[in-house]
Amino acid sequence: MADADRRAEDIEAVEKLGKARDILVNEIHKVIIGQDEVIEQLLCCLFARGHALMIGVPGLAKTLMISTLAGILKLDFHRIQFTPDLMPSDITGTEIIEEDQATGKRSFRFVKGPIFANIILADEINRTPPKTQAALLQSMQEYQVSSAGVIYDLDLPFFVLATQNPIEQEGTYPLPEAQLDRFMFSIIVDYPSRDEEREIVKATTYDADVDLQPVLRGSDILAIQKIVRRVPVSDHVIDYAVNLVRATRPRDPTAPQFAKDWLSWGAGPRACQYLILGAKARAIINGRYNVSCNDIRHLAIPVMRHRIFTNFNADAEGVDAEDIINELLKTVPEPSEADYAAAS
Repeated sequence: MADADRRAEDIEAVEKLGKARDILVNEIHKVIIGQDEVIEQLLCCLFARGHALMIGVPGLAKTLMISTLAGILKLDFHRIQFTPDLMPSDITGTEIIEEDQATGKRSFRFVKGPIFANIILADEINRTPPKTQAALLQSMQEYQVSSAGVIYDLDLPFFVLATQNPIEQEGTYPLPEAQLDRFMFSIIVDYPSRDEEREIVKATTYDADVDLQPVLRGSDILAIQKIVRRVPVSDHVIDYAVNLVRATRPRDPTAPQFAKDWLSWGAGPRACQYLILGAKARAIINGRYNVSCNDIRHLAIPVMRHRIFTNFNADAEGVDAEDIINELLKTVPEPSEADYAAAS
């Protein structure tokens, strides 16, 4: 297929997705009230072929949101409750011995674990030891599980949503920085507004049958993920994303003074990659085949909040990662035409 023909097909598919997006969000809102920004970030992450870490106190419908999304997208969904005694094989699967009744011979058979689904909810991932966390994260990275020397491919699309409770840290195993970096987004699920909470109470205190209609299937999502990779991005937008990320590194000459004062470590190159991929996904979700710096700004906080680390000065002044990213968004300018003219 010629590049021009493929581009025309992609543009047509993106326009259709823009219309399907409204239907999809309306279906989610049959069950979930509010949380529009969280829903958009989840869709961006899914279509960009990433994974997300969701942080919120109990009772904010994180599990319900994810199971609803899986149902609307016609995908297999498994929830794994992470506990201190959970073993890697409890996630990936295990070998069992079976005896052939006819011959009496015994052989091993692999029984697949709950990781073999399209959408995985890793509930309270920081409740389980690092060895078990690593088993999940390896599957996230490689889309494979290995057992007894045999490699088993996971079903695609494969999307992991891990949750953490921010207020109860006793008996937890915090994810190391290198493992946090594997998550495309860190999504904060906040309390609803008063009006939203009122609607939640009305909707959930009596029996009501909700009929959810599937909007997209697994094959549709795989096709969208391929289109995301083909969406063009201008050098202008790429340079803005790179400049924004580099400004978080205290030793970088372009870092503003407040970043040097407040940060001990900045975001790595994966933040740039995820900013661009997330911006591409956000563009096509909104029916656009072009990416703007506004898409980068919109996703800067979920992409970078778990990739930058504050120091004692920031902690003493009550400054957190989100405050610093907001300051960077005010400080780091978009590249201008004069910048490119000077470079040439």
